[in-house]
Amino acid sequence: MARRRIIAGNWKMNMTPSQAVELVNTLKDLVVNPDVDVVYCVPAIDIVPVAEAIKGTNVQLGAENFYIEDKGAFTGEISAPMLKECGVKYIIIGHSERRDIFGENDILINQKVKKAFASGLTPILCCGESLALRKAGTYTEWIKRQITWDLTGVTADQVKELVIAYEPIWAIGTGETATADQAEEVCKMIRETIAELYDAATAEAVRIQYGGSMNAGNAAELLAKDNIDGGLIGGAALKPDFGQIVNA
Repeated sequence: MARRRIIAGNWKMNMTPSQAVELVNTLKDLVVNPDVDVVYCVPAIDIVPVAEAIKGTNVQLGAENFYIEDKGAFTGEISAPMLKECGVKYIIIGHSERRDIFGENDILINQKVKKAFASGLTPILCCGESLALRKAGTYTEWIKRQITWDLTGVTADQVKELVIAYEPIWAIGTGETATADQAEEVCKMIRETIAELYDAATAEAVRIQYGGSMNAGNAAELLAKDNIDGGLIGGAALKPDFGQIVNA
């Protein structure tokens, strides 16, 4: 089966609301591609203005984080119902920055994946290895363990709707990129892990992105690989170059 390509921008902690609207307008004509799902995952404060700015375009809205409860005494957090009401469809879960800087572990990430599905949001589940794990040669075991833990109790039908983003931590924001062959090796291994945990049909359906300094120059080579179905784009998502990635 042909999996539909998905290119998502992770804006991280960038763009004031007015800058966000300006960026959406700049990108509007550049990101048109009927064969690609285009998603902007934006800071919480930008969600409402971006939702308005993308009306009538091919772009879908994503968020960068949420908490597992619907409401309550969780100062500073936002909930799935809040995101849903604002038109959010995708949610990034388990990004390395959330894991490393904010201490999110696989137990919480697993709860977030299940909560996202229960709330009608599609998770973009991130996994990946540090430079130390890459050099030690233990990165495949590490990523398999992440996937296994993060998907505990998640059904095959849910996994078919899931997006998994492989992000080698050593290639995020560093300008370093995994070679197309390195990226394909891990994305293929992730698909094989899904087949082991579920079945071949589920593995065939799940979409796997590469997220590690994908840019206009290397996108076409990465996206040509059999097991790379899209990209989770950081810095390049904030520039007109993002349109070249969507159309690579």
